[in-house]
Amino acid sequence: MSRKADVLVVGAGFAGATCARALADAGLRVRLIDRRPHAGGNAWDRRDEHGILVHPYGPHIFHTNSDEVLAWLSRFTCWRAYEHHVLASIDGKTYPIPINRTTINRFYGLALREDEVFAFLESVREPRDPIRTSEDVVLNSVGRRLCDAFFRGYTRKQWGRDLEDLAAGVAARIPVRSSDDDRYFSDKHQCMPADGYAELFESMLRHPHIELELSCEFRRGVDETQVRHTVYTGPIDAFYDCRYGQLAYRSLRFEHFHVPEVAPSAFVQPAPVINYPCEFQYTRITEFKQLTGQIRHGSSLVREFPTGTGDPYYPIPCAETEELYRRYRDLADTETDVSFVGRLAQYRYYNMDQVVAAALHLARSLANKLSAPAAPREVVFAAAG
Repeated sequence: MSRKADVLVVGAGFAGATCARALADAGLRVRLIDRRPHAGGNAWDRRDEHGILVHPYGPHIFHTNSDEVLAWLSRFTCWRAYEHHVLASIDGKTYPIPINRTTINRFYGLALREDEVFAFLESVREPRDPIRTSEDVVLNSVGRRLCDAFFRGYTRKQWGRDLEDLAAGVAARIPVRSSDDDRYFSDKHQCMPADGYAELFESMLRHPHIELELSCEFRRGVDETQVRHTVYTGPIDAFYDCRYGQLAYRSLRFEHFHVPEVAPSAFVQPAPVINYPCEFQYTRITEFKQLTGQIRHGSSLVREFPTGTGDPYYPIPCAETEELYRRYRDLADTETDVSFVGRLAQYRYYNMDQVVAAALHLARSLANKLSAPAAPREVVFAAAG
């Protein structure tokens, strides 16, 4: 059965759903497909058997400095104010992450004032010039002891590579503070969808010009649809049947568990997330009640185990993967009827707000391009199943 639309959007995560809604608002007919049985991508959430709202694909914390992105998403959800806090567990003690004055004083047994912190770090850091790798970033900033305790082991687990094998941008995402500010993010807007991400996506995709089909594989969706343009948000190498080889991604395995003996307003952990840089095979444990503000008896948590197999979660930023990605990007740049957007399609370690901003920019460009009436035609190209 052939279906007609102005635009086929492949993938109903933040990139695809944002594109679909913005294009529909512009009057274009959109067919949105996703291979999963739900919209929302990895941000999708649900209530578990204990009635607690959990993130099956790991915690997703919304934060942004963009007034535009927040305003656009606020059309589809109310927000719960939330500032994220993370502790790192090392040798039985916990320390705030990112590294701040409290972390340094507790780790070194010092009593530095705020105005003394950076002078101390200057005395322990290992200057690196030029800065090429994540190891360069960390050693140049905080020195070897803090690097080895907080970053090196976590990186090996999370990325399956050493710090010196990762691009500088990975470690540069994590700040170092001279104050006692223990918020994980410092963005102007920090919040969570009041009713969850699944409700946000349901509201976003509720539009007469959007046809959503779930549990639909990419190739079938392409074969069944006559369109003027395709927006692709999946792995860019899969789009081209990995003709140059497979890009490297890290995946995750989740071990969800429930602790019943917890009072409605009490928690299992002293922070929403505890990182384990050097202990265990997992990288962190998240307690969902602390993210969502739910008041329920018991508490549901998840352990995260990074792995090299499974669904692609994180593009691995390093020299060899960047070179391979450039070959696929060069192919993508030749496409006239297909656009690529999102973390996997652009092979970038984007936050959610960055994905939304990129998708809005693309959708506005496409809306202008496709505003003139044109007869739909079938698009045929190599695609992964």
